[in-house]
Amino acid sequence: MQTVLQEGVQDDLSKLYFNHTALVDVWGIPCRVTRCGYTGEDGVEISVPDDRVVELVERLMGTSDEVKLAGLGARDSLRLEAGLCLYGNDIDETTTPVEGTLMWTISKRRRAARDFPGADRIMEQFLAKPKTGKRRVGVIVDKAPARPHYPVLNMEGEVIGEVTSGSPSPCSGKNIAMAYVDNKYIKNGTPLQVQVRKRVFSATKVAMPFVPTQYYNPPK
Repeated sequence: MQTVLQEGVQDDLSKLYFNHTALVDVWGIPCRVTRCGYTGEDGVEISVPDDRVVELVERLMGTSDEVKLAGLGARDSLRLEAGLCLYGNDIDETTTPVEGTLMWTISKRRRAARDFPGADRIMEQFLAKPKTGKRRVGVIVDKAPARPHYPVLNMEGEVIGEVTSGSPSPCSGKNIAMAYVDNKYIKNGTPLQVQVRKRVFSATKVAMPFVPTQYYNPPK
């Protein structure tokens, strides 16, 4: 990405790290370039004036034979491999950061001050011992891809959760999924089952991301 985009930018992109942003001209087009993205790979999101979008895309496509358009299916498989949530599937207005495994989005200062919307409920969940309720987890399913709303079962056949995203992983060659399950089943390596239509397949709770991310972070 950096090699391709650097051709059209005077600023040194090697100094633009993950989650940093800059106002730069890209092939003479005023843009905001943010080193982030929704794939787990090293990439950028470019905000561009709406009347110059086609011009910018054509310039990017003309830089190299390796630059190609990708559809939503490709993006969705990449974000799932990276363990990134899709709003409406994996999180919504009813999901708390504790349930969604997203407490990293709330700093220690704000946790202590409780100065954010929903703080009382969220901190009650966060501090509860033992943990109760549900939690977003990664799951690998044997033999069959899991899809949203497929039931997750324990080894006794009881429904203990539901898949929210799932697909074959092109990078790992495995059938991966995110699901919400009861807190009793969130330990890595926990054997589970997923019901795919009328059949039940073995599954395992695993850590996310499923594929290591490639974010461009500053040297330590």
